[in-house]
Amino acid sequence: MLQDLNEISDGKIYTDNDMVRVACRDCEGCHACCEKMGESIVLDPLDVWRILAATGKSFEELLQREIELHVVDGLILPNLAMTGEAEQCAFLNEAGRCSIHSNRPGLCRAFPLGRIYEENEIRYFLQPDACRKTERTKVKISKWLDSPERKKNEQFLLAWHKLRRTMEERIQKEQSEQAVKTMNMFFLNLFFVTPYDTAADFYEQFRQRLVQAKNVLG
Repeated sequence: MLQDLNEISDGKIYTDNDMVRVACRDCEGCHACCEKMGESIVLDPLDVWRILAATGKSFEELLQREIELHVVDGLILPNLAMTGEAEQCAFLNEAGRCSIHSNRPGLCRAFPLGRIYEENEIRYFLQPDACRKTERTKVKISKWLDSPERKKNEQFLLAWHKLRRTMEERIQKEQSEQAVKTMNMFFLNLFFVTPYDTAADFYEQFRQRLVQAKNVLG
């Protein structure tokens, strides 16, 4: 893992209190990271809640253009859709700017940082060649991520990551295709399709659904 990490990073591990060279004048004149990303911008429930709040659409309506579903390690998850001949994010406007920037997904907030999930915290690594901007300035990671309620956000990400790993392990061990389909539909419906109240606290809604998932999983 460390060898692979060294190949794509600057070789350092950061916390959200560290300063890292990622600021790029608000991506002035550039949106390279918003196109030709394939299925890589995988969404979590908070991302979907934010997008629902920004657009006023339902999850099913978003599936018509802005997001799509694909299988990640056996688990069906949503990702941002790349559209048109240029294969651009569906939320990129005609001016080449993000139309949901204040509600953008977590992976977009972190870029060009990557996450490292540990037992009780998340740390980060810098992918120096991921961003085309060469004249970048330093900024504190917590400021760069721009996620309100940072502690709640980190605890959510850790819980979601752990749940995903648990589901993926169970699916990989399951030999019945019907059982895998049932597990996937339960997971997808519980955390994405069932509507969230965008005017209420997301973290409490997620907590309730997490309890339900744990009761079913055992």
